[in-house]
Amino acid sequence: MLWWQVTVAESRFIDATDATVGYTFGRRDPVAVIEPYELVRLRTWDCFAGKVASTDDLPSKVCQFPYLNPVTGPLYVDGARPGDTLAVHVVELTPAADVGFSSTFPHFGALTGTATTAMLHPALEERVWQYTIDHQRGTVRYTARSCAFEVDLPLQPMLGTVGVAPAGGEVRASIVPGVHGGNLDMPQLRAGTTVYLPVGVEGALLAVGDGHARQGDGELCGVAVEVPMHVTLVVDVLSEVSTPVPRLETDAQFMSIGVARPLEDSYRAAHLDLVRQLVQLTGLDELDAYQLVSQAGSAYVGNVVDADYTIAAAIDKALIAPVLPYHGAHKVLRAIRGGD
Repeated sequence: MLWWQVTVAESRFIDATDATVGYTFGRRDPVAVIEPYELVRLRTWDCFAGKVASTDDLPSKVCQFPYLNPVTGPLYVDGARPGDTLAVHVVELTPAADVGFSSTFPHFGALTGTATTAMLHPALEERVWQYTIDHQRGTVRYTARSCAFEVDLPLQPMLGTVGVAPAGGEVRASIVPGVHGGNLDMPQLRAGTTVYLPVGVEGALLAVGDGHARQGDGELCGVAVEVPMHVTLVVDVLSEVSTPVPRLETDAQFMSIGVARPLEDSYRAAHLDLVRQLVQLTGLDELDAYQLVSQAGSAYVGNVVDADYTIAAAIDKALIAPVLPYHGAHKVLRAIRGGD
């Protein structure tokens, strides 16, 4: 049997428990050792750690701050060394509940005063919304709190948080993004996507969490449709391949993620890395790559609510197919999912 023919039933399962979840990246002991190409299943808690169970459960009352956004792990990846790149292939994402929750928080979100953007107006009301998930129909039902209105939205499971231990030995809260990954909140981080992260410490110490049944671009109010998640993934180690910022790859696109404030600096960081990635992939010089991205690039907003914002700069693979060499890491994911 080839490694990618291992069934989900035969894969290792790591549950989300008090012993296997945490709220930081860095300086945490691994909960398991995994091998490259090993099929691993995880369960993750939602960002509220399951404490919001109805619209009456206000997060400020039932959650203990700053203990939000738990991640399952970390996982020690055998063979991962500083200077390598960890390729995390997201094979399958399935919400582990029939309902999800979102909320508004006082002093949090893109359309309110925050600790870093002080305003005179009163804080937003804290309110919770419950979303019903129909797994068979593939929908998430939005129900208004103020009137008789509801509408079904497509179910689009994603992972908000995927990260490794930072290279500098520091501890980063799981609720913020960075070069190490973390709370990226990119809706493109779905099943079928490969996430590339820089390995900063021995074993990488990968952790994942913050499942969303769906999320709009920017995560405007700061809270998606939060759900516990069943996650199936496979990791690959790209030895002596450096990755300066988190990157995503799908069958259709390469993406670079910029993490910064203000938003324009996040935009710049993402596009700078995409231009340099194209230079490496294609042999174009920097100005030729800059010109191509200027005319054919796309940009996706991840979040504009965290300590730093995230934007993904993207280029279609079809545009550079004539000069694109074999890109082995994503081929692994395609093999797992039944592609060529």
